[in-house]
Amino acid sequence: QVQLVESGGGLVQAGGSLRLSCAVSGNISNINTMAWYRQAPGKQRELVGSITSNGGTNYVESVKGRFTISRDNAKNMVFLQMNSLKPEDTAVYYCAARRMTEQKYEYWGQGTQVTIAS
Repeated sequence: QVQLVESGGGLVQAGGSLRLSCAVSGNISNINTMAWYRQAPGKQRELVGSITSNGGTNYVESVKGRFTISRDNAKNMVFLQMNSLKPEDTAVYYCAARRMTEQKYEYWGQGTQVTIAS
């Protein structure tokens, strides 16, 4: 099993920054791609971005240029640096992981609330 624990959420003003962290533990030997998702009230969960084991990243259009995903494989950590935050970024943010052989994300954290005040 793989455990994911997010931290770093909070309340910030529009235009501000936050850095979310995701600690990964357990049987992680086959984990390849890590991702950040978010779910705003009344909306479906959406993929924010992902990062592969060799550092390749992808982002949803709405966060490109503002959000950056990184990982520290030695410390089993994944990060989401969020800059120029907007009220529409308000959501619960989830860390997710999948093995190389899987297309769907199998492992999820409990989520961390991010609230952006206008």
